Amino acid sequence: AIEAAFAKFTGEFDQVPPMVSAIKKDGVPLYKLAREGKVIDRPARKVRIDRYEILEIALPIIRFRIHCTKGFYVRTYCHDLGQVFGCGGHMAALARTRSGNFELSKAVRWSDLETAQGIDYLARHLISLPEISRIRRT
Repeated sequence: AIEAAFAKFTGEFDQVPPMVSAIKKDGVPLYKLAREGKVIDRPARKVRIDRYEILEIALPIIRFRIHCTKGFYVRTYCHDLGQVFGCGGHMAALARTRSGNFELSKAVRWSDLETAQGIDYLARHLISLPEISRIRRT
């Protein structure tokens, strides 16, 4: 049943953004409306999960990894999985391991930068200007 629920959300599907999001309604971010106790209809958006991996099942906790598109709401995904299971669901922890071309596995620890000896070490970890220019604010 758990595997079937995850498989149901693989590929492209519609996801309704949460009220606590930066999406704007008439120029006002939804999170501000949510703080005022307001709830408005939000149109579903196309999102995609390219793949998922169930890392651990120790009910009531399920640890998993997903590869998803920009604009995907993981907290909403956890809620939606809980709806399929019929028991509710929420997220206890989140780690973004990749965003665009940036990967956590390629990150440099601050302590390593502080103790780095020589410019060569630093140069190996710098990001070129063309790479940075592809980053857009969201």
